[in-house]
Amino acid sequence: MPKSRNTFSSLSAWRRRLVSRAVQGGWRWVQEAGAVSAEHPGKLRFRRIGTGTRLAFPQGTVFGEAWIELGDHCVIGERVTLTAGMMPGLDLGAEPILRFGDGVVLGRGSHVIADTAVTIGSDTYCGPYVYITSTNHSYDDPREPVGKQWPRTEPVSVGPGCWLGTGAVILPGARLGRNVVVAAGAVVRGEVPDHCVVAGAPARVVRRWDEERGWQPPLRTPAPVPIPEGVTPEQLVALSELDPDRS
Repeated sequence: MPKSRNTFSSLSAWRRRLVSRAVQGGWRWVQEAGAVSAEHPGKLRFRRIGTGTRLAFPQGTVFGEAWIELGDHCVIGERVTLTAGMMPGLDLGAEPILRFGDGVVLGRGSHVIADTAVTIGSDTYCGPYVYITSTNHSYDDPREPVGKQWPRTEPVSVGPGCWLGTGAVILPGARLGRNVVVAAGAVVRGEVPDHCVVAGAPARVVRRWDEERGWQPPLRTPAPVPIPEGVTPEQLVALSELDPDRS
């Protein structure tokens, strides 16, 4: 009897492995087939989608594509929401509303809500669940529910080369300069100069670059060691796979 149970258990484990591989393989095929690019836009008709740009599947809410421009080699993660206008079906005029530069990265679950102009500069990287919006609810009338009051909109611009950490919120009217670092969970409004680090809610400058003195306050972590010249990607992969117990 124990032998029969062992045989049944082995068959069950084999079936589970087979089903798992089939499901994982099928999901990878669905992800590949459902991804959006310039060559395979599906039902989405963006004003422009650049060479090498890809929206991972499944996508989040996307509408107003005719007023959205995506630069070259952008990476848009799963379940990212991109909207132009307050609702689908509006005529927003002749000019684009939402513009991405080249090489923009948006992490999984991020939202970019553009009811008026929103610009994200080239090579800006966003962690997961970043929220960028040009619109905020108003609450002027205390007798009316906040959600029923007409919202306020202000343009938003994020300069090139920025890094927005996980869960960062960029509010209407925010203007971020070049190479700005936004800490995870920060809530940004107003103007942020070039080469600054901001953190907190509301966000404030906690570090900035000075041409003569460098970063102030000084960085507390050592500078990263550059990869030596001539090292191939295959060698880097081999190093990452080394067993530390054998070194």
